Amino acid sequence: MTRWHVEEMTQLAPSPAFVVDLGRLRHNLAILDQVQQRSGAKILLALKAFSMWSVFPLIAKTLKGICASSPWEARLGREEFGGEVHSFSAAFKESDIAELLTTSNHLVFNSFNQLERFRPLWEKEAGRVSIGLRVNPEHSEGHTEIYDPAAPKSRLGIRRDEFEGKSLEGVEGLHFHTLCEQLFDPLERTSRVFEEKFGEFLPRMKWLNLGGGHHITREGYDIDALVELVKYYREKYNLEVYLEPGEAIAIGTGVLVSEVLDLTHNQMDLAILDVSATCHMPDILEMPYRPEIVGGFDAGEKPHSYRLGGPSCLAGDVIGDWSFEKPLQVGDRLCFLDMSHYTMVKTTTFNGIQLPHICTYEPETGELKVVRSFGYEDFKNRLS
Repeated sequence: MTRWHVEEMTQLAPSPAFVVDLGRLRHNLAILDQVQQRSGAKILLALKAFSMWSVFPLIAKTLKGICASSPWEARLGREEFGGEVHSFSAAFKESDIAELLTTSNHLVFNSFNQLERFRPLWEKEAGRVSIGLRVNPEHSEGHTEIYDPAAPKSRLGIRRDEFEGKSLEGVEGLHFHTLCEQLFDPLERTSRVFEEKFGEFLPRMKWLNLGGGHHITREGYDIDALVELVKYYREKYNLEVYLEPGEAIAIGTGVLVSEVLDLTHNQMDLAILDVSATCHMPDILEMPYRPEIVGGFDAGEKPHSYRLGGPSCLAGDVIGDWSFEKPLQVGDRLCFLDMSHYTMVKTTTFNGIQLPHICTYEPETGELKVVRSFGYEDFKNRLS
């Protein structure tokens, strides 16, 4: 995504709008396809990070399916993506299992309690739906606890000592997911711990899922080492190996276009935008993190500094402090970078704030297409 393309997207898009660059999406998919071809791994799209189903036909040309965290995600994957559907949740209702057994190829349980509770249901689908268990290697590589599945007292994954005395009858795969926005080295270290603790069970398994959190398409990722790790598990244990990144598919593909609505002052200059941290970019408040803005710098670095905030009534709806070469004006466009993953999937209509349009941009032709716009009925229909 070149600066010229970003500037063109910023001017062509309505505001507010998420815009996905199809050229950069194809770039990411080419890298992931290389990993699949060289390693034999099957790579799935994690819908929890990126569920823009209008581009599923493009992604499905490369990836083998999706992983879902709920019956609705699994249904979306089955209806709009095709390929394999792998489902996991921290816990299921009986009605969830009944639905997921009709939409899923793999169904992964988070505890032996749930495995056994629903055994009468899933055993009827033996041979069609493959059953797995999510394990917790108890090896933490996370730098933010809220996103670290291996943090102390985590509810995600089964610890090794819980396997003692338990039956693995009918279980065909193991799944671990302990990473978040990380390069290869944390995976390598986690893999060693996983194999040391759970390796004895692998010879009886058919597949291994290495989960998500792998920034495979980010600059600096050691793709050669990932290929060798996948080949190691495939060859030593005769396993099918899966990876299920979400962000790696969408890294660098999207922007969020916004507009300056008002300029005020309270001990510092303030700019109110038509985008909201709490409604459109909640990870800014939850993680927290600071997105990049085209032409924006750290506060004080350039002559004109502003605190950027959203239009909601939440006092903490603050995106952050930036500085600019020139003073902002009402009507100016600001473009936030890397806004495809964990944005569209997390938007809310709190305060009745308008949801951003969803658009695609084709760099080969310069065409910007508004795929979806949201109106009052979308807000009303979420209420009662």
